[in-house]
Amino acid sequence: MPVAPGRVGTLTDEQSEKLREMWAAAFKVFGQTVSNTNSAASSPGLKPPSTGEANGSPVSSVSKRGRFARMLSRTKSEASLQETSTANTDKYGASAAYKEALAQQSPAEIRQTFWSMVKADHPDALLLRFLRARKWDVQKALEMMIATNHWRGKVMEVEKIVERGEAGFLEDGDEAFMLQVRKGKSILHGTDVEGRPICLVRSRLHRPAEQSAKTMEQFTVLTMETARLMLRGPIDTATVIFDLNGIEAKYMDLTPVRFIIKCFEAHYPESLGTCCIYGAPWFFRPIWSIVKGLLDPVVAAKIKFANSQQELSEIIPQSDIIKELGGPRAWEYEYIEPVEGENDRQKDTATRDRLIAERGEIVDKFVALTQQWVAGQQDEKSEADRHAVAKELEQDYWRLDPYVRARTHYDRVGYIESDGAYNPRATFPS
Repeated sequence: MPVAPGRVGTLTDEQSEKLREMWAAAFKVFGQTVSNTNSAASSPGLKPPSTGEANGSPVSSVSKRGRFARMLSRTKSEASLQETSTANTDKYGASAAYKEALAQQSPAEIRQTFWSMVKADHPDALLLRFLRARKWDVQKALEMMIATNHWRGKVMEVEKIVERGEAGFLEDGDEAFMLQVRKGKSILHGTDVEGRPICLVRSRLHRPAEQSAKTMEQFTVLTMETARLMLRGPIDTATVIFDLNGIEAKYMDLTPVRFIIKCFEAHYPESLGTCCIYGAPWFFRPIWSIVKGLLDPVVAAKIKFANSQQELSEIIPQSDIIKELGGPRAWEYEYIEPVEGENDRQKDTATRDRLIAERGEIVDKFVALTQQWVAGQQDEKSEADRHAVAKELEQDYWRLDPYVRARTHYDRVGYIESDGAYNPRATFPS
């Protein structure tokens, strides 16, 4: 698969200049001026993760009577608001969140959250996602990125969710969260015809009263963070399939759907390759006409409908379509419970802190080279060095990974290997 436009390696001169401008703006927010290239060395922007909790709220008792009608009415109201502000490109309040982040967080804290978000990405690639999402408007892209920083660190506490993982929720007795993974309400399995990882949302398994909205959000975030680790250049997007076969109208619940939409549009930009709604029942039509109005036009354009195996084979190779979706492949999801001791390396804080410090040194090198580039002081050799350091940063993440990320079902079945290799056919017949 060729590298798509607007990515590292395919930038036009104008796009490269926009990236340069965004790095300059980001350094200013991080408290690292381009003129002071030594500021990075004293503060790499990495620190040990906290050990705080990120528990979901208790399940509330919600009457099922009239749920479908209330949900439809509420969604109509939201769609109406969206239609009256079509010119507004900041529907998630990124500008306000940006200002809030600057007021509430120190530059060092913002910087630390950013580098925690980078993980195995090329740092340029992360900035480019926000630039593409905001049509190369540097200020809007910066606001979106810092708003996402704030959301990750102060609202969702993403790193805590990832650090605790399934074993953490299990140890805390959070049966509502464990229900999500045991049922497999959404699962990562296989790749599409373009080689993109697939997330299959099995809508018929969802019962709104079985868990809180917070639990669904935590489950969604853990799934999306795991899927991020499965992206390998030049593939930088995933495919989502909503299987609506067998769903009952009384169990339609757009609350988690709205959260997923917000994640893709506001916090995981340019991560959705395509979305397929499969086997939609008759009662979904009026819902879709409303939901479509809530979507960013770019996201809406990526949504397809399929009602047969033949139509689905345009997205998934026909031989890989599982029987659950009407295909030939005999495979069923079976959750593997956390294994005792699988996260023991998280207890080795001395090694963790050493690895974080070493990663900070790599970050320092990348920052220094990037500041030279932003200042126009980079030659061909230093440019090559900069991308080499970015590659080093990507590879280094996997040394740190077991100390800051709990193992998931996908680690246990071999989709994500210990060295970071992605094996999407780990559960396929040999």
